[in-house]
Amino acid sequence: MATAVSLDHSSDSTDVSNIVRASIVLGVVQSVCVFAVSLINRALTGTADHALTGVVVAIGTVVTMIYPATRTRPRTIEGIAGAAGIGLGAALAFLIIDVAVLQPLGTYTNRWHEIGGGSNWWYHPTWWMVGCYLSWMGAWILANQANKNGTSSIGGAIGLVAVLTAVCGAAAAGLHFPGASFNVPTFAIAVLPAVTLATWISGFGASKR
Repeated sequence: MATAVSLDHSSDSTDVSNIVRASIVLGVVQSVCVFAVSLINRALTGTADHALTGVVVAIGTVVTMIYPATRTRPRTIEGIAGAAGIGLGAALAFLIIDVAVLQPLGTYTNRWHEIGGGSNWWYHPTWWMVGCYLSWMGAWILANQANKNGTSSIGGAIGLVAVLTAVCGAAAAGLHFPGASFNVPTFAIAVLPAVTLATWISGFGASKR
C-alpha cells in the first residue's frame, strides 16, 4: 500500500524552476522600486517626496507579500515555505543587481551612507529577513483563506494588512514610540506587526494542514 500522499497539482507548486523564476522576477521588481525611491529622494523634498516614496514603498511591499504566493498557490506548509523561498531568492537577486548596477550608479543619497556608517552593505541582511518574512506571512494568509473558503482573496489580504498597518503605525506615533511619527518609515515598519496580526486573524476557522 502506498504511504505517500498525493499532492493537488493545482496548489503548492514548489518545483525549483518555478521558485527560481519567481525569485528573479521579484528581485527585479524590488530593484526597480529601490531605484525609483532613490531618484525621488534626490529630486524632490517635502510632501511630494514623502507622498511618492510612500506609493512606491507600498507597491514594493504588496508585491513582496503577495506575488510569491500567487506562484506557489499555497494550501499547506509546502506552498507557504516555497513562497518564503521566493522571498529569499529575491533578496539574493536584489543583492546582485544592487552591487552590480544600483550602487555604481550612485543614486543613493547621503542618508543611506550615514545610516550604515559610510557603507551600503548594512541593509542586505535586513532586506533578506524582511523580504522572507513578508513573503512567508503573505502566503500563510492566502493559504488560510483558501482552507476556509475554498479560494483565496488577494484584495482581502491586502485590505486587512493595510488597515492593520494604519492602526499599528498610528498607535506607535500616538503613543510616542521611540522614533515613530506620522511618516513613511514608521508605517513601513508597521507593516511587520500588521502582517503578523493579519496572519493570526486569517487563521480563525481555517483547517490546520
